Amino acid sequence: MSHRPQRISAQSGKMNQMGSKILMLAPLIIVLLLCHFDKSQAASSFDCCLQYTERPVHVKLIKSYEEQWSYEACDIDAIIFYTRRFIVCADPKEGWVKHNLRVLRARNKKMSKSN
Repeated sequence: MSHRPQRISAQSGKMNQMGSKILMLAPLIIVLLLCHFDKSQAASSFDCCLQYTERPVHVKLIKSYEEQWSYEACDIDAIIFYTRRFIVCADPKEGWVKHNLRVLRARNKKMSKSN
C-alpha cells in the first residue's frame, strides 16, 4: 500500500485565505450595521419641531397628532399634526391649533365609543 500525499491546489489555498478574511471581517460588519440601526432609530425618536408653521391646517386634512413638550427632549412646545402628505409643527397656544385639537379629541372619543 502506498500512501499518496494530498495535493492542495493554489486555488484551494486562496479560497481558505479568503474565507478566513471574511470570518475576521464578519463581526466588524455586524457591529457597524448594529451601530447604524441604533443611530437611525435614535434619530427618529428624538426628532423635534424647531419652529412653527405660519399657515393653519384644516382639521379635515389631519390624520393624527402628537404633542411635543419642552420639558422632555425638545426645545419648544409644539403640536405635531400628521396628514397624508406632510407633517406640521404648530404652536399649541394658537387658536386654530386649539380648535383642531378639540375636534380631533372629539373624533377619537367618538371612535373609541363605537368600538
